[in-house]
Amino acid sequence: MPKATKRTFSLPAEQTADSKVEAGAYASGSEVVRDGLHALQERNAAAERWLIEEVAPVYDAMKANPKRALPAKSVFAEARARYTKRKSRR
Repeated sequence: MPKATKRTFSLPAEQTADSKVEAGAYASGSEVVRDGLHALQERNAAAERWLIEEVAPVYDAMKANPKRALPAKSVFAEARARYTKRKSRR
């Protein structure tokens, strides 16, 4: 494990790690925080991958050929129609 750096944080009562430690899910509050930071890093990496793999190519394609764009009014009209249709099925 890399060298640890000690930090002190103040958390609201509902965000303390005590319940996780008391339940036996973690050995210490530090483990809870490390796991939370790891989850945050994973979420950020997933967002970065999505931007690179899905958003950027669409942006580049739209930049290269703006005529393929759809008017916002028609996109929202179609979305409203789909929503209304699904809602009426319920």
